[in-house]
Amino acid sequence: MRLTVPCLFGLESLVADEMKRLQLKEVRAENGRVHCEGTLADIARLNISLRCGARVLMELGSFPAPDFEALFQGVQSLPWEEFIPKDGEFPVKGYSINSTLHSVPACQAIVKKAAAKRLGTVYGCETLPETGSRYQIQFAIIKDTASLYLDTSGEGLYKRGYRAKNMGAPLRETLAAALVTLSRYRGKDPFCDPFCGSGTIPIEAALIAKNRAPGLERSFSAQKWKRMDAKLWLDAADEAMDKEFHGVYDIWGGDIDPAAVELARHNAALAGVEDCIRFETADAGTFHRDSEYGQLVTNPPYGERLLEKQEAEALYRSFGAACRTLPPKWRVLVLSSHTEFERCFGRPADKKRKLYNGMLKCDLFQYGK
Repeated sequence: MRLTVPCLFGLESLVADEMKRLQLKEVRAENGRVHCEGTLADIARLNISLRCGARVLMELGSFPAPDFEALFQGVQSLPWEEFIPKDGEFPVKGYSINSTLHSVPACQAIVKKAAAKRLGTVYGCETLPETGSRYQIQFAIIKDTASLYLDTSGEGLYKRGYRAKNMGAPLRETLAAALVTLSRYRGKDPFCDPFCGSGTIPIEAALIAKNRAPGLERSFSAQKWKRMDAKLWLDAADEAMDKEFHGVYDIWGGDIDPAAVELARHNAALAGVEDCIRFETADAGTFHRDSEYGQLVTNPPYGERLLEKQEAEALYRSFGAACRTLPPKWRVLVLSSHTEFERCFGRPADKKRKLYNGMLKCDLFQYGK
């Protein structure tokens, strides 16, 4: 079967690399999503192990949909009964881009009606009860071509289960994992985040250092599907746990707010990595380390919601001065949407990468080789 993993724009290559490391076949990246060929067992493996992907979708089919009749007939022709049982709940959501059928609510209604017609005919009933497990249908209509999926994940993969609440503007766990991956941190060097907030970046760094699969402590929609044997999930979890490392790591998170530091410690404990990270109340403007090598990865306030712009710029200036005291072999990555970040930081980035923090367009400023 064909599986599709949507992701934040800019993370496609990272997700594709993850899928290749899981030995998935025919991995192909395009804007905002990565495709592969896989099996029911791979659905469990991807959900449990992916760090940077948003969710795992199983594709039922793809066809031209220039009008509502074509959409209805195309959806009705798909083998929904192979996965959705008689009592299955099958809500519909989706989107349309650059297509004649641009009304999403109208498309939702047509997809629902067509799937219900097919299922009702197969099961011999006019009204389906929809009292059982959820089989979320998703559609994407791009340039008049419709693709239909079943969402195997349920809640987005960024919901690892260790973060009960955030401190101010949240950074999704999937994006935090991407930042750590882009820093090339593998657990050997010191790792620091001087604006740690609720601890997401250091926690994701610890999970990467230990090679612990991020989905081991949560559940997924497809675990309740009749076609998905429980053994597939147990085998995927066993495979993931067999790959874990057990070592000593130098991971540090600091924040000027003591409440944030307490919350970060709490979240690290929920993630099972509290023994890997040291959290402290600290001012990023006085940050300093003497070790020859290291990675600093952080997401400081942008001056959008948490701080006024001038305050953010002053913060960047003091933080930039502190970073200039680091030994030359340190690698520094800073995610910010502030257009004047480099000027305030006091140094142009060696490399920049466009990313999105939610709907907010950002740059990842990279310093060091």
